[in-house]
Amino acid sequence: QRFASTLVVAEHDGAKLNDATLHVVSAAAQLGDVSLLVAGDKCGDVASQAAAVAGVSNVLVADNQAYSHGVAENVTNLVLACQAANSYSHIMAPASNNGKNFIPRVAVKLDVAPLSEVTEIKGDATFVRPTYAGNAMATVTSADSVKVMTVRTTGFEKAADSGGSASVADAPAPDAPDAGLASFVSEEMVESDRPELTSARVVVSGGRGMKNGDNFSMLYELADKLEGAVGASRAAVDANYVSNDLQIGQTGKVVAPELYIAVGISGAIQHLAGMKDSKVIACINKDPEAPIFQVSDVGLEADLFKAVPELLEKV
Repeated sequence: QRFASTLVVAEHDGAKLNDATLHVVSAAAQLGDVSLLVAGDKCGDVASQAAAVAGVSNVLVADNQAYSHGVAENVTNLVLACQAANSYSHIMAPASNNGKNFIPRVAVKLDVAPLSEVTEIKGDATFVRPTYAGNAMATVTSADSVKVMTVRTTGFEKAADSGGSASVADAPAPDAPDAGLASFVSEEMVESDRPELTSARVVVSGGRGMKNGDNFSMLYELADKLEGAVGASRAAVDANYVSNDLQIGQTGKVVAPELYIAVGISGAIQHLAGMKDSKVIACINKDPEAPIFQVSDVGLEADLFKAVPELLEKV
């Protein structure tokens, strides 16, 4: 049996390593040697940060404009080139939009079955992942020669971002960095002073009970006082109260903050799948039968339009 070695594909914004990567490094470290792949354009600063992460043995850098926006086809070929050169036993990425975009492509090219949203590692070939919208946890064993997976970051602690001293080298390059299959056109970034939803310590979420988008202003105010982020249920997004980048749940983002405050959210299974790992869950809902009360540590049966302003006065 070969010694386990894992390639983790880092996520970053061109200047800073994403926290999600630190969670994946923690997962990978349970298996053996960890190599961290940093792909981007002028990403030297990120590579230096990656080298300092505790638990990382070596950092592979692919510095090319073709990787500047994480185009999945280009990243896939790069990961395959790294795999061909180094024969990793495991390939991992965060279960983010990026990871979900290229990991299945890598798996199909290697003719293996990808594992999605892994939350626990029980051995070199045995993993735990959610199924049925998070209502059951499946323990799966893979017989594939390479285990290719996305990792649900809420399942693992963050690796320390300092204290490591990994070597840094150029990544094995594919024949052509740009696969010529897709190209980046543009992106519209939402500028916000609030913390990112998936890494915020406190999340305040609103649901259909908010009645309209204007009423979300009081949740923004509460979030600002608590130095947190604002989220929403799918019902609130579908009703156009807020944009879909705030959606939490099975078809949105998965969060696990220290405090999750659900305001006017009934607690449908699909929403719970995205927030039930939160350390403390508090809810405000006037319907005592709402399912959200069953998963909440603290519940307030009250009209949110009276309760939230009172809360704002006291915070």
